[in-house]
Amino acid sequence: MAAMSCALPFSTSSILASLPDSIWLGDQMGSYRSKPVSSGYRELDQQLPNGGWPPSVLTELLLANPGVGELRLLAPTLARITQAGKTVVLLAPPHIPFAAALADLGIDLTRVILIEADKPVDRIWAVEQALKSASFGALLCWLPQARADHLRRLQLAAAGCEGLTFVFRPLSAQDQSSPAPLRLVCQPSPAGRMSVEIIKRRGPVHSDPIVLPLSIPQILVKPLATRVLSKPVFNTPSYAVDRSALAATAARHRAALPA
Repeated sequence: MAAMSCALPFSTSSILASLPDSIWLGDQMGSYRSKPVSSGYRELDQQLPNGGWPPSVLTELLLANPGVGELRLLAPTLARITQAGKTVVLLAPPHIPFAAALADLGIDLTRVILIEADKPVDRIWAVEQALKSASFGALLCWLPQARADHLRRLQLAAAGCEGLTFVFRPLSAQDQSSPAPLRLVCQPSPAGRMSVEIIKRRGPVHSDPIVLPLSIPQILVKPLATRVLSKPVFNTPSYAVDRSALAATAARHRAALPA
């Protein structure tokens, strides 16, 4: 009797290619169907799945304190997005961003929308509305208080859009479970740098922090008197959370999308 061949007609790579992007081998880097966006840092891109920030998912950045340099960390990405004509939404930042500094980092302020929300429930609702609009390039939201079920809802909503979604949470949340596929601990380092540790990703464990040099806006190194005289104003669209108004804004964005 002839020996029976055990060869499979498909290679491992072809089988993996047919699986959902939420499935990957534990010792290999995961992938996403949407094209990633470069972080602007070669060392970081090498450790991110597909070589950049993944769209259509939550990316958590865990901070000891808000304002430690998270906007400067994301500035290369935000500059690329706004210069391509896409919108960046800043939702509930703890402090009003310094407009002139953002402009110095290459961010087109005409493409930035600021949404203010004090109550945790309003923040979650506003994030969901922004995600439903599906027309933004990047959504940055500060969530000092967020339950696991809230994050699951946001992760499901993020899956339906092509933009980047960054959630800033307290460092104390790093030991809590999270549906976000990508989680990073970000802490300031000497000489204006930032230490970034990837504590969760679709791929093998990454244990060594990456120390990144952050750009310093030129206006921040000018003499104080010069900065005071310049009187920079954050004059991009700004909204307090008004549910009917934001829902109408989201509807207009959806209507403006090409068929």
